[in-house]
Amino acid sequence: MQGSRFAFGPFVLDSDAGTLLRNDDPVAVGYRALKLLAAFVGRPGEILGKAELMDAAWPGMAVEEGNLTVQIAQLRKLLGPTGDGSGEWITTVPRVGYRFTGAVEQRGSAKRKPLPLPDKPSIAVLPFVNLGNDPEQDAFADGLTEDLITDLSRNSGLFVIARNSAFAYKGKALAVREIAEELGVRYLLEGSARRAGGRVRINAQLVHAVSGEHLWAERFDRGLEDIFAVQDEVTARIVEALLGRLRAPLPRHRPQNIEAYDLCARARKLMDDTPQAAREAHLMLTRAVSLDPEYAEAYRWLAMNHWMGWVHSGGPTVASRSVALELARKAVAIDPNDAGCRWVLAYLLAYERSFVEADAEFEHAIELDPNEADAWAALSDIAVLAGRVDEGLGHIAKAFRLNPFPASWYYLALGQAQYAHRQYEAAVETLRRDETYRTSSRRFLAASLAQLGRLDEARAEAELFLVGNPDFTTRHWAATEPFRDAAVLEHFVVGFRKAGLPE
Repeated sequence: MQGSRFAFGPFVLDSDAGTLLRNDDPVAVGYRALKLLAAFVGRPGEILGKAELMDAAWPGMAVEEGNLTVQIAQLRKLLGPTGDGSGEWITTVPRVGYRFTGAVEQRGSAKRKPLPLPDKPSIAVLPFVNLGNDPEQDAFADGLTEDLITDLSRNSGLFVIARNSAFAYKGKALAVREIAEELGVRYLLEGSARRAGGRVRINAQLVHAVSGEHLWAERFDRGLEDIFAVQDEVTARIVEALLGRLRAPLPRHRPQNIEAYDLCARARKLMDDTPQAAREAHLMLTRAVSLDPEYAEAYRWLAMNHWMGWVHSGGPTVASRSVALELARKAVAIDPNDAGCRWVLAYLLAYERSFVEADAEFEHAIELDPNEADAWAALSDIAVLAGRVDEGLGHIAKAFRLNPFPASWYYLALGQAQYAHRQYEAAVETLRRDETYRTSSRRFLAASLAQLGRLDEARAEAELFLVGNPDFTTRHWAATEPFRDAAVLEHFVVGFRKAGLPE
């Protein structure tokens, strides 16, 4: 994906990528400051009111004006004086707002470096377009896309891009070749869906991204009760087109209730968001399992929802962990061939220190679906804490290749692995990305800065972390994380202490 870049003095801001360069070197800058800077350089010379700037940096949130003052001060300090030394880049207009005074050059899009093609047929399923008049049907089209991704990824002969990265292109009008280069795939599946009056019409086409050739295209007009049969047929046709033969993966346990299916599709979008969004997802998933008590995927996400509730709380809510584990076991019992259910169970088992069972479940998940990027990312976390740091770095690298535009927790896992490998500079660069802003990764950022001797920065990050995690203690964290290696545990504890995190 490409976004506008703005050059001023020695700086280049890519607001889409969330990066700021000074003389081609990355500059560590916070999420809010980047949003403010993007607002300024987009309208240089204009006076921007305080309310407008606060909307840019804190959209939909009620915050005090003092927060804006602090962010502006930090941004001025970061940018320094203007190139000619005549003053600051950002000037105050008393009682009104602020103005960006420097000359800004808007440059062309920054082209993302193409990823190399895998050694097997590679494909991304782009989000199916909702052709219905009802926006509520978006969830249905998204669910269809996600299911096709899951079905295709279970074939070991294919390389399949994960859902997060596929959905990064939703609503974006880009050439298929450009998308394929950014994702590192040879083929793209495009399509549309319309659901009305108990019927569904699906158009799908498989495109060779380089030549533009349509390898396969078909329209399906069926009753809504046949939707999963249509998904199976589309998957089979694509596998046949790419591998020259039909391969039937192990059967999946399909939902029996369309409303439950829609609720689960909507809830999945909220899983990696704020605690408030997670509570909304909880209501949807609870309703889904009440409508369809044998819907494995709904139980899987409800298990993760309970577990994330424990993470967000920052406290020892053992009850939530127990409920999460029970739900994950139920999901696997309903659909033992679902790799997503398997890796979620594996991850929760590791936190219960049932390591032998956890390792077996991770192995089973990868066997069922070698393209399950989330499984590789979760396995990286567990491997690092087990002392297999090199292995953990390899796992997270594989996760990123399958999911080039991943959920924020991938960056937390990568930063944690880099810290454990004593790659502190790399960890700081990773953990200062916008994507980690809402995660609990600041503890690892603080520890990395402390290990580099940048103690003032480390303590500032530790304080920010504690704002969102006021009950955190190093002792409790060390006792609850699934460590299997004493040296790795001590390395993290030492970093936390140097950063000033509570004992």
